[in-house]
Amino acid sequence: MTEPVHGTWEPEPATRWEDAFLAGNGRHGALVYGDPRDDRVIVTHHTLVRPHHRPGDTDPPRLADRLRALQDALLAGDLTAAETFTDGRPLRWIQPFHPGFQTHVRADTPHGGPDALDTSGARREVDFTTGVVTATARAATAPARTSRVLVSRADDVLVQYVTEPGPRVRVELDHRLSGAPPGLIAAHGVATAHGETVLTLGVRYPDSTLGYTGVTLVVPDSGRTTLTDRGIRVEGARRLLLLTRVRRHDGPYDPAEETAALRALAGEDGPSAAYVRLLDRHTALHRAAYRRVGLDLAADPAERALPGSALLARPAGPALLERLFAAGRYHLLSSSGMLPPRLCGLWTGDWDTAWAGGFTTDANLALQTASAVAADLPEVSEAHRALIRRQFADWRDNARAVFGARGIVAPAHTDGESGHAYHFDREYPLHLWTAAADWLLLPLLEADEAAGRRDPWLTARLLELSDFYEDFLTRTGPDGRLAVVPSYSPENRPDGGSWGAVNATMDLAAARHALTAAADRAPATRAGRLRALADRLPPYRVNADGALAEWAWPGLGDRYDHRHLSHLYPVWPLDAITPYDTPDLARAAARALELRGSENDSAHGHLHQGLIAARLGDAVRAGDALRRVLDGDYFHASLMSAHYPKRDVYNADAAHALPALLVEALVRSTPDRLVLLPAPPPGLCARGRLTGVRTRFGARIDLAWAPGEYRCVLRPDRDATVELRAPGEVRRLALRAGVEQVLAGYAVDRTVQS
Repeated sequence: MTEPVHGTWEPEPATRWEDAFLAGNGRHGALVYGDPRDDRVIVTHHTLVRPHHRPGDTDPPRLADRLRALQDALLAGDLTAAETFTDGRPLRWIQPFHPGFQTHVRADTPHGGPDALDTSGARREVDFTTGVVTATARAATAPARTSRVLVSRADDVLVQYVTEPGPRVRVELDHRLSGAPPGLIAAHGVATAHGETVLTLGVRYPDSTLGYTGVTLVVPDSGRTTLTDRGIRVEGARRLLLLTRVRRHDGPYDPAEETAALRALAGEDGPSAAYVRLLDRHTALHRAAYRRVGLDLAADPAERALPGSALLARPAGPALLERLFAAGRYHLLSSSGMLPPRLCGLWTGDWDTAWAGGFTTDANLALQTASAVAADLPEVSEAHRALIRRQFADWRDNARAVFGARGIVAPAHTDGESGHAYHFDREYPLHLWTAAADWLLLPLLEADEAAGRRDPWLTARLLELSDFYEDFLTRTGPDGRLAVVPSYSPENRPDGGSWGAVNATMDLAAARHALTAAADRAPATRAGRLRALADRLPPYRVNADGALAEWAWPGLGDRYDHRHLSHLYPVWPLDAITPYDTPDLARAAARALELRGSENDSAHGHLHQGLIAARLGDAVRAGDALRRVLDGDYFHASLMSAHYPKRDVYNADAAHALPALLVEALVRSTPDRLVLLPAPPPGLCARGRLTGVRTRFGARIDLAWAPGEYRCVLRPDRDATVELRAPGEVRRLALRAGVEQVLAGYAVDRTVQS
């Protein structure tokens, strides 16, 4: 039996940047077209955000002195009171993420001449195990031309290695990408010495002292180099190495230090030896991370051999799921480093990036990083931690300015620099949303559970979050229970109320979880106080339709046709409502999921529904959610996804979240429970093997299954006793560190279940 393909390929170059193959190391990113006549690579970096605010624009609104009056009004029944709870500012978007520039290695040969490339035989591919993007083409009378691109995780440099580039090529840097503002000030520099050339491109933003500089070291193995207006012409080289970095800066920038660093990486032993050295250093880190977890769905070898675009035209086959799982892991790893993935991952070819290409914390970021723990990508968890660390002081400002409270309140949108809550308006009163910090800290808490540790930094942050709730939860409703007021359920509003309301289910769940999690790590006296506060929160409400209500407040009805599922936060990701521990509430949650529409068919909405269905053990609904994404033409030839059907709006939500849904449908763990095959999508996962899954009780799992049977191998790294829930059995399972345990049993055939 052949194994799944860990990569993808296309028989022709990309003509759109959305179809360009991707590489990245969590800092620098590359979009590779693979066109042998004009070998373009768009260079990106997590720090490239365009400044467009004046001083003070990004401060959180100072509303604390008006909070009491707003609470009085909302509790008294004025359901529109929150619409004027602002400082009057217009909607201010976060700083937009943008591409830096593109490198060109352009054939300087007359089209159709004897040395022209035969692009009919061109092929481009990306190897997920190495992160190398390769493009190959033949010339009529010369050896094959091959271009290889990687972004080194070891040395933080974009590497392009071209063999047989052609008798004459131009090498240039170009900032003129789609949507670039007309006021950009760009300056090109070229310096040639000792057979090497340094190309620089300095760009300054309009009306700003901020800018960025790209530096590319060009090392040919032989031949002659001459200057052109924007770069160089290289003649007679057989090997060509380009090393590129980009730096954002304030004020003038001297690239001398960067140039020296690139020269040190190139060494003195020629482009071929330098490439091999850089590849080996990078691969040692990248391959180990990518290979930790794998999915084999026993797909047809002939389908596995197809290019990605051909597989996308066959959405019913397991070969597509295998490749999308592999691509999702690859892209998630490649976009996570100094920061976690943005809405567009780490990649864009257009300055007009949708939703500013930032981090949206009211669903999207959590969905993209949902597989980090179970699919064993601690690199993603650490990138997530890095985002929080750099913004934590701003979260404190939000709590003080808006709520007059100690502690922290995280924003719903961030560009990666500011953590202030300043992106809001009447229909999206995101400054009123208090659940973001709990959702952002939860993945780090789960990473701690998997590792069997209690990180002191995280403990301090959880306790600081509980400070906020101690100060904020002071008002009560008619039942004498605490009221979360004001409250917001992203990005919906109730029937019979306005966007800012009382007791959104998500806010209740986040407050209860945050207080409990902090109590578990607090000194005994404070722990008791925090648990008592959590116990005073009201219960969830089941509405007249038998569904878990989105607002647990009298008079607030549900609007079902919406892309977000904020009220099902207790199901996913919290595990506060499960079919095993809270069956009545689980049935109400399942009813809420059944009634939920898909609104505008956002990919994240479909996969969010699938994740919740998997938690509820609903294989059919999990499969339906997955099929809507597979059938909706959401994926570009790059296997990066779109936000809407028909590849509308480049967006990483589906690409990064799809592996999480598959893992959750096949293996689910909590600190004291293991669930095997909770919701395998019927017809899509009839048989297969999932290896390397990491559990929150400290074991790694290999699971194989087929109709009527399964086999699971557990490799615990610490002692644990957990409840096992597998098809046909429920029992206690005692695990001992270092002692492998094999489970085997009869699996229910879910393909015939209604």
